[in-house]
Amino acid sequence: MDIIMITPAGPGSKAGNRATAERWQTLLEQAGHKVSVVTAYNGEACDLFIALHAWRSHEAVRLFRDTWPGKPLVVALTGTDIYRYQYEHPEQTLYSMQTADALIGLHALVGHDIPESVRNKLVTLFQSAEQPGDLTVGAASDSFHFDVCVIGHLRDEKDSLRAALASRLLPFESRVRVFCAGKPHDANWENLAKQETQENPRFRWLGELEKGQTAKLMADSQLLVMSSVMEGGANVVSEACRNGLPVIASDISGNIGLLGEDYAGYYPVGDTQALAEILVRAEGDTEFLEKLRKQVGQLASLFTPEKEQESLEQALSLAVRHSSGRSL
Repeated sequence: MDIIMITPAGPGSKAGNRATAERWQTLLEQAGHKVSVVTAYNGEACDLFIALHAWRSHEAVRLFRDTWPGKPLVVALTGTDIYRYQYEHPEQTLYSMQTADALIGLHALVGHDIPESVRNKLVTLFQSAEQPGDLTVGAASDSFHFDVCVIGHLRDEKDSLRAALASRLLPFESRVRVFCAGKPHDANWENLAKQETQENPRFRWLGELEKGQTAKLMADSQLLVMSSVMEGGANVVSEACRNGLPVIASDISGNIGLLGEDYAGYYPVGDTQALAEILVRAEGDTEFLEKLRKQVGQLASLFTPEKEQESLEQALSLAVRHSSGRSL
C-alpha cells in the first residue's frame, strides 16, 4: 500500500514520536509498502493514513477523513493522548479515536484506559529495540560505583529528576550515581538539571545524547529508572529489556503494561523515599538485582522488530477491514 504517516516531530528530532515514525517506516517498507513520513498533511491521496498522536494530529485526521471518507485510517495513541488530552481536549482527541478504523496502543493496559466504545479497534503493539551489540551491561562499571541511568526528554510527564532527588536520601556509604540523558523541555527544566548537577554530588545531567552514546550509557549502568507519571509505553523500557538491564519503574499503567503485574521493580509514582529505598535494595541485595535482570530478560522476546512488524500489519489489516465495512 501507499501509506502516509504524520508525526508532530520533525526530521532530526530525537523525540520518541519521530523515532517511532522512522522505525515504523522501515518495518513497513520491509513488508513491501511505500511510506511517506510527514509533519503536515494537505489532503494528498494515499491508500492508508497513519497518525501518530490523536490530539496533536487531529487536524490532519479530520482533513484526511473529510477528503477521503472511504480510506482506512490508523491512529497511534501516545501517553499524553490517553492520560491527559482525552480529558483536557476531549473533542479533538476523542474525534481522532472515534473516526479511526484502527487504534494502536503501546502497552498491554491501554484498553483499560480508553473509552469502551473504541476498544474493539485497538491493536496492542510493543515497540521494538535492536539486539544489543558488543556492549555488555555493567561491563564498564567498577566496584566503587553503582551507576543508574535515566533516559528521556526532561519534562513533567517523565518526572525526570525523581531519581536525582531520591539519591539525595541515600546513606553516605552508598555507591549510587545517577546519570540523566535527555533534552530539556524548556528553560526551567534546563535550569533544574544544571542546578541539581551543581548541588548533588551523586547526579550528573549529560544533555541530549546520540544513539550510540545512549547505548553505551545503558551498558555502563546497573539500573534504568523509569520514573514517569504518565507514559504511553516507553521505547527505552524495550531497549532495557533487550539489553538485560534491570528497570526500576513507577507503578503507572504505561510501565505495568510493558513489564507485567508481577514485575518486582515498582515503586509508588512520585514517591521519592520509596524510590530511594528500592535503590538501596538494588545496590545491596544481589539476589534482588538478579531477579530484576532475569525478569527483564524473560520479557526481551516481546520487543523484537519481527513482533512489532506483525503488530503493524495487524493494525493495517484491521483498518482496511473496518473501512470496507463502513463504506458498504
